[in-house]
Amino acid sequence: MTEQTSHNLPILHEGKREETTAGNYFVANYPPFSFWSPDQNVKVHDLLSSEAPTNVPLGLYIHIPFCRKRCDFCYFKVYTDKNSREIHRYLDAVIAEAARYAQHPYLADRAPRFVYFGGGTPSYLSAQQLEYLFRGLQRYFAWDRAEEIAFECEPGTLQENKIKALRELGVTRLSLGVENFDPTILEINNRAHRAVEIDRAYNYAREVGFQQINIDLIAGMVGETQSNWESCIEKTIAMKPESVTIYQMEIPFNTTIYQRMKDGGQEIAPVADWRTKRRWVEEAFAHLEAEGYIIGSAYTAVRDKSVEFLYRDALWTGADMLGLGVSSFSHLGGIHFQNEHRFEPYVESIEAGNLPIHRSMVLTPEEKLIREFVLQMKLGHVEDAYFRNKFGVSVIDRFRAPLLEHAENGYVAIDNGTIRANRNGLLQIDRLLHAFFLDRHRDARYA
Repeated sequence: MTEQTSHNLPILHEGKREETTAGNYFVANYPPFSFWSPDQNVKVHDLLSSEAPTNVPLGLYIHIPFCRKRCDFCYFKVYTDKNSREIHRYLDAVIAEAARYAQHPYLADRAPRFVYFGGGTPSYLSAQQLEYLFRGLQRYFAWDRAEEIAFECEPGTLQENKIKALRELGVTRLSLGVENFDPTILEINNRAHRAVEIDRAYNYAREVGFQQINIDLIAGMVGETQSNWESCIEKTIAMKPESVTIYQMEIPFNTTIYQRMKDGGQEIAPVADWRTKRRWVEEAFAHLEAEGYIIGSAYTAVRDKSVEFLYRDALWTGADMLGLGVSSFSHLGGIHFQNEHRFEPYVESIEAGNLPIHRSMVLTPEEKLIREFVLQMKLGHVEDAYFRNKFGVSVIDRFRAPLLEHAENGYVAIDNGTIRANRNGLLQIDRLLHAFFLDRHRDARYA
C-alpha cells in the first residue's frame, strides 16, 4: 500500500506556480483508507449474517491484477510476473470468494445491478480465461439483468477474438486505457501498448457492435506538451467515443516515478504543474462541448444524456458494492472493508475456507453523510433536498462555513437548494473536498 507523509494532498497556493509533488490528489472514498483497521473486521461478519436490505442496489467489483508491464505512474495492486498456473489459481480463488459471500444472508439471492472489472488489466486474460471467470461468478451472482457491465482494457491486449468474447459475455461498456496517443510518451511512461494498437482495438470494438466505448486520457504524463495534448484531443474527438474520462497526473508514493524522485533527491515531479494540467483538461472539455458532449463530472464527458456511469452514480448515492480479488475494496451496509493486499495471503485465505478481509471501518451516520456529499460534489452539483430526505440534514447548513469560503474564492455557488461548482472549481474539486472532512481526517495519511 501507499506510504505517505503527514500531508496526503499537494499543497496549492493561489497565484503561485503549483508544482506537482508526491502525494495523493484524487479523493476516492471517505473516510480515508488509513483509518480503516483489522480491529473492526468482526463487524463485517456480523453484517453478513444479517438480513439483506430490500431497497439498496448491489454492485460487484472484480479486481484483475495482471499486467504486461507496470506503468511508471501506476499505484494499483498489479503483478507482471504471474504464469498461467498462478493466474488460473487466482481465478479459482475469486470464484470461490464469490461463492463464500453468496452463502451469507446479507448477500444471498441478491442480483447485481452493475458489475465492474478493473485492474490491473482485465483484458490481460485470454478469451477462455474470461469465459471461465464470467461463468464461474455468475453461478453465485447472476447478472443477466444487470444494467451495466463495465470492463477496463489495455489496447494492446485486445485481439479480435477477445473483443468478440467480451461482447458475447454481455459487457456493456468497454473502457480503453489510451492515456495518450503519442508513441514516445507511451514508451517513456512505460505503457505496455503502442499508438498503432489503439485504432486497431477501437475499430474491432466498433465492428462487433459495442454501444458504449470509453476512452481514458491522462493530462500531464511525463513528456506531455501543449501540442501533444491538443493532438490527443483532436484524435479523441475524431474517434467519436460515447464517453471520455480525463484524469490529471498525480504521483502517489508507491509509483516508479516517485521512487526515481526519491533516489535523485527531487521534490518536484517531472510532469506539468497543476495549473497547466487544469488548463489542459479545461481545453479538452471545451472542445468536447463544442462537439456536443456533456460534462458529467470532474473527469467525464458523454455524447448525450443517455450515456450513463451507473457504477459511479450508484456507489456515490449509497449503493452496496462487493469487491472480489486481491486488495479489492467493498462497501456494504455502511461498512468499508478491503481484502488482503498481497497475492499469496489473499489466495491462501480463500483456499483455507476464509473470507480474505484485511481491514475495515464502520461509518457513523455523520461519516456516511460526508462520504456521499464529497463524492457527489465530484459531479459538480449537489441537491440539498437529497440529503434532507435521506439523512434529515441540510448540507447547506452543515457545511456552511467551507461552502462560503469556496464561494468567496470563486469555486462554487448556492442557488435555490443546489450547490454547484463552476468549471474552475470542478477542475480542482479533489483538493477542495478536504474542507468538508471531519477534523480528525484532515492532514493525515490518505491510504
